[in-house]
Amino acid sequence: MKKTQVLVIGLEPNLVDFSTMPDMNADKVRAGLAADQAKLAALGYEAELCLTDLGETAADMTARKLAEKPFDCVVIGAGIRTIPAYFLLFERLINVVHRAAPGARICFNTKPSDTAEAVQRWAHANL
Repeated sequence: MKKTQVLVIGLEPNLVDFSTMPDMNADKVRAGLAADQAKLAALGYEAELCLTDLGETAADMTARKLAEKPFDCVVIGAGIRTIPAYFLLFERLINVVHRAAPGARICFNTKPSDTAEAVQRWAHANL
């Protein structure tokens, strides 16, 4: 049976300014992403990461990744979605996903460690 293909889009943790999030840092984000990638694999999903810059090449990088194969579900991370400075990047990426993967479900995590829950909500939803 073919595994559900999941793409997780997020910011490269080393580029993020964590000064407004004292409880977070690049290592914690990477650990959360790795743990959730392992959790998704254990649940039968095949998850890939697409960690972008802060906007210069993020849309092109995401479009290239989406062109590699069909993804069933695309997660856009909380770092892109919830930090006001990246609002325009978030909009741009939503439109890239909409154009490049129109059949994919789109979901959002709230932190690096709850990606699997977001995928489980939407990967197989009948809309």
